[in-house]
Amino acid sequence: MKILDENVPESQRLLLERRRIAVSQIGVDIGRKGLDDEDIIPLLRRLNRPTFFTLDVDFWDRSLRHESYCLVYLDISRTLSAVYIRRLLRHPELKTKAKRMGAVIRVEPTGLTVWRVGQNHEERLLWPK
Repeated sequence: MKILDENVPESQRLLLERRRIAVSQIGVDIGRKGLDDEDIIPLLRRLNRPTFFTLDVDFWDRSLRHESYCLVYLDISRTLSAVYIRRLLRHPELKTKAKRMGAVIRVEPTGLTVWRVGQNHEERLLWPK
């Protein structure tokens, strides 16, 4: 399950759906509008291995790692959200749920920074050519 925070623009959700990437969005398909950040983590724990995409830097926190979900902080322009979500989902190191679970990921134009459950260091991944 791929979940978009409500701060991801509707236009970007529609682009993903046009690319046949099934997504749900907070305040539209799941949860309620205005859901507090601290209520999102318990929601994710109740779902079946979700990957949560947000533009909110507060989720770039290694203490939020948990084996039952993946958090992705999009540190990019809002208008490029769909492009970078799609790129992450196609990245060889992250293209399956199993590879993403337990990770907190920061997406940047230059690459990805990943904190995984059980690791005491961050991992740096480059975008494939």
